[in-house]
Amino acid sequence: MKQKRLYNVAVLGATGTVGQEMIKVLAERKFPIGELRLLASARSVGKAVPYDGREIVIEEARKAAFEGMDIVLGAAENDIAKRFAPAIQAAGAVFVDNSSAFRLDPDVPLVVPEINPEDAYAHKKGIIANPNCSTIITLVALAPIARISPIETLVASTYQAVSGAGAEGLAELEAQAGAYPKGEPLTAKAFPHQILFNLIPRIGGVGENGYSSEEMKLQNEGRRILHLPELRVTCTCVRVPVMRSHSISATFTTKHPVSVEEARAAIAAAPGVRLVDDPNNDIYPMPLATSDQDDVFVGRIRRDLVSETGLTLWCCGDQIRKGAATNAVQIAELLVK
Repeated sequence: MKQKRLYNVAVLGATGTVGQEMIKVLAERKFPIGELRLLASARSVGKAVPYDGREIVIEEARKAAFEGMDIVLGAAENDIAKRFAPAIQAAGAVFVDNSSAFRLDPDVPLVVPEINPEDAYAHKKGIIANPNCSTIITLVALAPIARISPIETLVASTYQAVSGAGAEGLAELEAQAGAYPKGEPLTAKAFPHQILFNLIPRIGGVGENGYSSEEMKLQNEGRRILHLPELRVTCTCVRVPVMRSHSISATFTTKHPVSVEEARAAIAAAPGVRLVDDPNNDIYPMPLATSDQDDVFVGRIRRDLVSETGLTLWCCGDQIRKGAATNAVQIAELLVK
């Protein structure tokens, strides 16, 4: 019997929310790991992290730490990704990076395995970028329809959970929920305003065109992933008082008309998507139902009342898993296949 090859894998940013989820997903999906090296800042060195029935001690992220690695999963901020990318390349490893540092680099593939897996093999720099979380969730929902007819325009509103801001966002909503019934002050640090009982209609810095950096990602990244360079997107990103899983309302036009029935059938048959669409019986995607799993739930599929070639849908997905950690591990799985 041929022995299965094992791969040496490092997780950069192993103590953060996404890094911790990457470790969990690697074990769940039984990734063929020889050595797992967990890297973080100096203050986390020595901490033990559980992995597949054992514990692995955190090491300091430094240039020499990537030697001997085959794949590096990046779960760190842009500046850290840029700082260590040359060392990862020099070590001969492939860097699957979750930051936005390389997403628009034409020589760096931007990959969602259910949509454009072939792009993963075209990396020229030893770097593959993981898209934005809302982009992944939205496009996994839309891609089955785009295969019937190319999408030309998209108007989307995202309803993004506090965990999208990391552990600090989760802690802030929990703290405010605990303080409110006691009549205590509701302190806002992770977000510019109170998030409990509130919506904040801005995520990311706002540019000259009035759109935030988070809002522009859906167009800029969507064009690359769907191979639709003329795709036009208007997006509004809203932070909502939900712990986990992002939701998106998407209204889009296709080059040729696609019926509701065709759209439903395509989504039902597509990988990574679950059709959840019986609104008369209160069956539709919700954040609670989609948390801590990898499928994107899609429902409320209906004809747009403005455009003859338009459809509208609602989708939800766990942005920590499919929107970040799982998508990165799936990219690594493409590499080892």
